[in-house]
Amino acid sequence: MPLRLYNSLTRRVEAFAPLDPACPTMYLCGPTVYNYVHIGNARGPVVFDVLAALLRRRHGALKYARNITDVDDKINAAAAAQGVPISAVTDRFAAAYREDMAAWASLRRTSSRKPPRTFRR
Repeated sequence: MPLRLYNSLTRRVEAFAPLDPACPTMYLCGPTVYNYVHIGNARGPVVFDVLAALLRRRHGALKYARNITDVDDKINAAAAAQGVPISAVTDRFAAAYREDMAAWASLRRTSSRKPPRTFRR
């Protein structure tokens, strides 16, 4: 039975057909780390972890990338308000995000290789 997923672009449920059937790819945009996580930040890792597990089971492999956004107006504003460098804000809240996701076992389930890291521009 083919996997069928909701396509938010077409607004229809469609058969999933990866470009490379031997190793599909998936990308999840992570949180903007200017404050502690909220339930909306956790939704992505929880939902996409389930999908990642399904894709790995069906295809045997998966390239799965997640990021943490560390450049944003909210981050700049938080750093300015606190009188600290941007990295002081992003490092603190990226670490808090990783701790919270690890407590839910989200990061361990999806990637025993390497957890997501902050991408600097």
